[in-house]
Amino acid sequence: MKSYDKDIVAWANEQAQLLRAGRFDLLDIERIADEIEDVGKSEQNELASRMALLLSHLLKWAYQPQRRGNSWLRTIRDQRRLIQRRLDKTPSLRPMLSDPDWQDEMWVDAVRFAQQETGLDAFPENCPWSWQDEVLAEGWLPQ
Repeated sequence: MKSYDKDIVAWANEQAQLLRAGRFDLLDIERIADEIEDVGKSEQNELASRMALLLSHLLKWAYQPQRRGNSWLRTIRDQRRLIQRRLDKTPSLRPMLSDPDWQDEMWVDAVRFAQQETGLDAFPENCPWSWQDEVLAEGWLPQ
């Protein structure tokens, strides 16, 4: 039996073969459960990362109008598109968008990113934009 700790890919392939063969008695059930949970966490982390990146670029757009350019615009468009794709493929993530605690976490991360990239400290403590009607709306930009 392959060791999870020594070669996770070989272990995963072996576990898949055991499942297909109906050899449930040989499965590493606890590790399989952990890996399945990690898939969900990975999806959540991807959504969070994309949202924080989108918000940070919206902040830069709003607070550095003299530096606006196609690169920022492309990042904003790309992140919106990729967020929507993630939500379409994993609809169970959608409730996170309405969770105030999650929104606060994304905002803190976005402000931190924007501060690091701009050197500015004048960003609002809370997101001033509507998540559905503005942040995720195609074509919307803060003025």
